Amino acid sequence: MREKETNNNAGAISSPTPMLQVHDRDQAAGDTNNGGMRTTETLLRLIPIAPCIAALVVMLHNSQTNDFGSVSYSHLGAFRYLVHVNGICAGYSLLSAVIAAMPRPPKMSQAWTFFFLDQVMTYLVLAAGAASTEVLYLAFKGNPAITWSSACSSFPTFCHKATASVAVTFVVVASYALLSLISSYKLFTNYQPPTLNPAISKPSIQVATFHA
Repeated sequence: MREKETNNNAGAISSPTPMLQVHDRDQAAGDTNNGGMRTTETLLRLIPIAPCIAALVVMLHNSQTNDFGSVSYSHLGAFRYLVHVNGICAGYSLLSAVIAAMPRPPKMSQAWTFFFLDQVMTYLVLAAGAASTEVLYLAFKGNPAITWSSACSSFPTFCHKATASVAVTFVVVASYALLSLISSYKLFTNYQPPTLNPAISKPSIQVATFHA
């Protein structure tokens, strides 16, 4: 009898409890979800690299010389700014993708860093695209009020390449707008919504009574 009781106790101790099994399953499911989100974020951060490099290369090789003279992207500050910003964008995209791909538990410091830098990159690229668009508009349309004639009629190849580079830059803007939404979601979902105190949210109304 004692041997049977000992065997039964040993079997009960060696067998895992249902609560531990549920905890292990939940932990495994959480690790799988984190791995899937990590892969998705890494791919999304790699996507802007190609359009950044494409816009940069097209603008770097944008120059034209003809009977009217010569023009190059380096003659215009907005186009130089676009080249620099696209280079920074490509480097940041690669670096952030490498960091996002590292298999480690998420940290609040990393979430805040991605949130801040994604916002900065979005506005930098947007500013580059907007400034270059304004320059292109003046190049195509001119400004009769100050006797500026259209430059694209004299340098059509230059204007077409600049237009292509600016269009690709706005693709980068869309990519970083999406990344900004994702980094914002990942950051602020770590915070719990504020709880309201019923005593404060619903103050009691006291009515004064007067006795004759």
